[in-house]
Amino acid sequence: MATSTPSTAYSRELGDELRKLRETCIKLTGAAFAVRLGWDPSKVSTLENGKYRPSEIDLLQYLSMLGKDIDFFEDFKRRYRCAFEEYIVQVPDNLRTLAMAEATATVITSYDVQAVPGLAQTPEYADALYRLTGFVAEERIPTVVQFRIDRQAILKRHDRPDCLFYIHEHALQMQVGSPEIMEDQYAALLFNAHRIRIVPAGVSVAWTSCVLWEYEKAMPIAFTSTDLAKVFVQDPGAIARTRLLFDRLAEVALDEEQSRSKLAEYVDRPREDLNDAGTRMA
Repeated sequence: MATSTPSTAYSRELGDELRKLRETCIKLTGAAFAVRLGWDPSKVSTLENGKYRPSEIDLLQYLSMLGKDIDFFEDFKRRYRCAFEEYIVQVPDNLRTLAMAEATATVITSYDVQAVPGLAQTPEYADALYRLTGFVAEERIPTVVQFRIDRQAILKRHDRPDCLFYIHEHALQMQVGSPEIMEDQYAALLFNAHRIRIVPAGVSVAWTSCVLWEYEKAMPIAFTSTDLAKVFVQDPGAIARTRLLFDRLAEVALDEEQSRSKLAEYVDRPREDLNDAGTRMA
């Protein structure tokens, strides 16, 4: 019987990848596959749920039973090496861990300083944002924008996560794309079904955007990203500091009704004011 280990966003992603490989390559249930391997069924289950740190021989047996060669095994072993670390850093192009961590959360609390949060962006705003940063090749922009919009499907589920988006007013003042794009983005935020609280422009808080994902049966994850890296953190001290930040934001941000009024001001601004709004930003 496998000993369970506290999972991480990355270990759950890799476990899910193993499950999909099993279902695709051999089309056996987890229990039937365990019999083939000579394992206890719980070992396959905990491994595929990211709750078991496999040994090298475990991975070799699992993947070889699926017909995978030594190169595939070496790559997977390398990826699993840091799967259970409290700090996981990934390149921006790796979006699967982010999507899975987000989709399985029960509560999502985020703070954005310079841009509208990804889960609340319109397609046009997302496209313009990627074009301004210059970190994504132009031919890839439609793909990454579509991925971002597809992520928003979690907000329409019957069991959707409880979301609270703190947005600094600077993000509203910075023009991304055309005035028409900004106008549509303001309206989308105003009529968003999830809770939005605006941090007034004159209030100084942390200048690092971050997200806290909370789960029913897993440890919380703090997440932050730049154009160069994505960072997933499960260190208890870091989680505690993240909660302190959100406590501070709860004190200084406008309440939900005041935030709607503030957004309505931006929606109602004359088009010429939008042309002059803020500094263009990435």
